[in-house]
Amino acid sequence: MTCGPGSTTTGDVDFVKRVMEVSQPRPSMTSDAELAVTSIPLDGAWTATAVAGPVPASVADREIPAEVPGCIHLDLLAGGLIDEPFDGDNEAAQQWIGDTVWRFAREFDWVPGGDDERDDLVALGLDTLATIALNGTVVAQTANQHRSYRWTVSHLLRPGRNRIEVTFDAPIPAAERLEREHGGPRFHVNHHPYNALRKSASNLGWDWGIDVATSGIWRSIAIERWRGARIRSVRPHVDVAGTAGILRAQVELQHDGLPTPQPVRVTVSRHGREVARGEGVVRAAGEVRVAVPDVALWWPRGHGAQPLYDVVVEAAGDRWEQRMGFRTVELDLTGDDHGVPFHLTVNGRIIQVRGANWIPDDAFVTRIDRARLERRIADATEANMNLLRVWGGGLYESDDFYELCTREGVLVWQDFLLACAAYAEEPWLADEIEAEAREAVARLTQHTSLALWCGNNENLVGYADWGWRQTLAGRTWGEGYYTELFPSIVAELAPHTPYIPGSPFSGQDLLAPNRPEDGTVHIWDVWNTKDYTAYREWRPRFAAEFGFQGPAAFSTLFDAVHDEPLHPDGAQLLVHQKAADGNGKLARGSVAHFPEPRTIDDWHLTAQLNQAHAMRFGIAWFRSLAPYNTGCVVWQLNDDWPVISWAAVDFAERRKPLWYALRDVFAPRLATIQPDAGGQALVVLNDTDDAYDGTALLRRLSFDGEELATRTVDVHAPARGVARLALEPQLTRAADATAELLVAEFADGSGFARAVHGFAEPVEQRLDPPRCAPRPAARRPAPRSPSRRAPTCATSSCWRTAPTAAPGSTSRCWTCCQVRAG
Repeated sequence: MTCGPGSTTTGDVDFVKRVMEVSQPRPSMTSDAELAVTSIPLDGAWTATAVAGPVPASVADREIPAEVPGCIHLDLLAGGLIDEPFDGDNEAAQQWIGDTVWRFAREFDWVPGGDDERDDLVALGLDTLATIALNGTVVAQTANQHRSYRWTVSHLLRPGRNRIEVTFDAPIPAAERLEREHGGPRFHVNHHPYNALRKSASNLGWDWGIDVATSGIWRSIAIERWRGARIRSVRPHVDVAGTAGILRAQVELQHDGLPTPQPVRVTVSRHGREVARGEGVVRAAGEVRVAVPDVALWWPRGHGAQPLYDVVVEAAGDRWEQRMGFRTVELDLTGDDHGVPFHLTVNGRIIQVRGANWIPDDAFVTRIDRARLERRIADATEANMNLLRVWGGGLYESDDFYELCTREGVLVWQDFLLACAAYAEEPWLADEIEAEAREAVARLTQHTSLALWCGNNENLVGYADWGWRQTLAGRTWGEGYYTELFPSIVAELAPHTPYIPGSPFSGQDLLAPNRPEDGTVHIWDVWNTKDYTAYREWRPRFAAEFGFQGPAAFSTLFDAVHDEPLHPDGAQLLVHQKAADGNGKLARGSVAHFPEPRTIDDWHLTAQLNQAHAMRFGIAWFRSLAPYNTGCVVWQLNDDWPVISWAAVDFAERRKPLWYALRDVFAPRLATIQPDAGGQALVVLNDTDDAYDGTALLRRLSFDGEELATRTVDVHAPARGVARLALEPQLTRAADATAELLVAEFADGSGFARAVHGFAEPVEQRLDPPRCAPRPAARRPAPRSPSRRAPTCATSSCWRTAPTAAPGSTSRCWTCCQVRAG
């Protein structure tokens, strides 16, 4: 089965032939001065007032300065009315905020326009249950954070001073009330029924996220004036036919009165020069097609360049523009002898996916600006990633996010926003979900980076394996969204983008969604119940979620945690550990690999290193299964507050040891030593366009650098291919496992880092502590025994710098720097 048709039709080819001869550019249909659509921004200074709820006396009856876009938590913080929400255990003390009704208000001046002009109130984001009033008259009520809204308000505006008020119902009581009114609880993973409210689920807390259920005008709001007609939306569908790029601009117009035909012009430019255009006439909705000759194809990172074209659509005195690329994208789920592969293809090429799951980059999402997103996406690209999965418990991100991914060649897998819960399919919720889904698909179609729509996160496996069927007792749970509604919306509005019903997803069987031989899998038994070496029990076609916890950087975490003394089970630290039995799992997950830590410093270092080792171990194994395996998407790239989590980059934007492990194990060219047919093999992965023909030097070394066995082997790794070389027993059988390692090295300039394989766990290795960077004497515990010394590397900087030791030398801190196997 192939999802997301990328092939061209006979009509496309004929169309290309007709328009390949590009005529001379013409002037724009509109100038900025002539635009018929203007706006009065309402962003900026507002006031907020608590209307009802368990409000402290210090806040009651106060007009609090507020900022729009923004949220009430940040307004209270800026006014000195609450302490930093992320600090210590303030989370519990501030739960009253989510139980309170809040009213935001401001005044603005308005000058009447002409008789043929219309004024609309446009709100791009209201979080969440809002009542909007203008000059004392209710304009509308809303119930969805994930939608934008437009209302005509010409009849309510007054010359001169006007007042707008937006009142937000308290989100937590509202969610609980909606749950009660509509049949009682349906399964969800949080202590709040987020599945009854169309609000970002993680804003109500998660197993890595703080519970700060907030309210506010979270995206821009304005009065927009226009006359006659305006562009309601543009959905630019791109395809490729031979050497030409095909742009189908689906243009929808809004008319003030009866629709009248409007000329529409679409121009495509590159480097400031027009390369193609098309013209048409549209009444309410229509298509204008443009062919771009000798188009330069957009490729994912590591497969080619990302040439972008400027597309401008002009109609009715209005203007729409976007920078985008030309490419095809398909998802091939055609079964093979092993099961159902997961082949994401771009321009006909299967992409070996190396990526991460993405959550909102701040629990208070209005603080996330383009510069922060740019840094975070750099964290992904500099770690050799080519895909980010926008997880279904967060948001449809801002256009900045997708534009930056397009610019940097990062593919985006976008979940619809339903996660880890059963969702009602009755009209009270279904109508909102359909409206938001249609808006999201229409908006995000313009972004070249968007490569896949996914119906949900873990709701299929929840229904199949988590006991939902029994508790639901026949009630709806969301199946209709995933199998009917969402695929029909994508087919209608984004027909060239693939869709899958959810993740994990095994192809067709909704009752067995997490089979490793079919489609995508989420691997969580390892973190929850097993040692990380159990990753080798899995042979996934595509690992879409798997992760291992580790704390944020020491300064990030302990700037927010102030237990005296600091301890892993300190009261405040446990507030910043949201996973069920998280610290217990950290301890059980490291005991086979590292000594039991004696101090908070040792606990922190051990937990960070074990996280890095675990993920490098798992990814190296999964990648070694290529081409059977075609993707690894780790949980997770980023954090939304200072926390112990699965992230590679913490909230303060500090890269954890895990990030460096990901950078290395996601390298386009990777050599790894893995079990093979009862022995060991050197697996050489070459995800580049150039074949590798060379040699590898394999040496079994003592920790003192003595060569115990050596071999030079020829290696041929084809372009976008893999080589496997069985290793001889004299290389793979250590005389003293506690003091030896196996190293595979390649010539300088090959693109391959050396592969290091240890024969024993770090805890059993006989290292030489004095050679490692020492801790301050007062903080270093005495070793428990010669074979189980406590960690002796002072900081994760040792972990970062040790791998740069010169080829042929042996780092004394290698156990802090490398993974035991591969």
